[in-house]
Amino acid sequence: MIKRFVDLCLACIAFLIMVLPILTVMVLVRITSAGPILYWSDRVGRDNKIFKMPKFRSMRVNTPALATHLLNNPERFLTPIGSFLRKSSLDELPQLWSIIKGDMSFVGPRPALFNQDDLVALRTEYGVDKLLPGLTGWAQINGRDELPIPIKVKLDVEYLHKQSFLLDLKIIFLTFLKVLRRDGIQH
Repeated sequence: MIKRFVDLCLACIAFLIMVLPILTVMVLVRITSAGPILYWSDRVGRDNKIFKMPKFRSMRVNTPALATHLLNNPERFLTPIGSFLRKSSLDELPQLWSIIKGDMSFVGPRPALFNQDDLVALRTEYGVDKLLPGLTGWAQINGRDELPIPIKVKLDVEYLHKQSFLLDLKIIFLTFLKVLRRDGIQH
């Protein structure tokens, strides 16, 4: 209950602070590539329920709905500003909506794609599916895109057992540092 209240307050504050960058990215996405500004991805949420998660579109329209590392030559699918959006994590800003809506939290395991059956199965086996997915998480600050699925789930399980307000603050702070340094980001 307290976590939800904090998520709502932080998301509203973040939205107000980031409104200018959000509007700027919207314009840049619109003028640099054909298609919608937002990409709505089917993601696995709490209790393995599917929800629509928005991101600023960094890939061309008709890119296969796969994790980037599974695409053959993923660079060819990037929009002209896609690489920048991903490396700066600006593509994630629309997820503030998912936090406000209650589909996500600021901190939790990153929501799996609907077709990442191996990740979803392991998370379910260890009870991680009971957590609300997050904009960032323990696995994100300990490797981000570079982690193999078993290690990612191990870190998700650690978070499940150690979660606290102070740990969430630590994860948010360390995420901010990682984004500034662009650590562990592919494409």
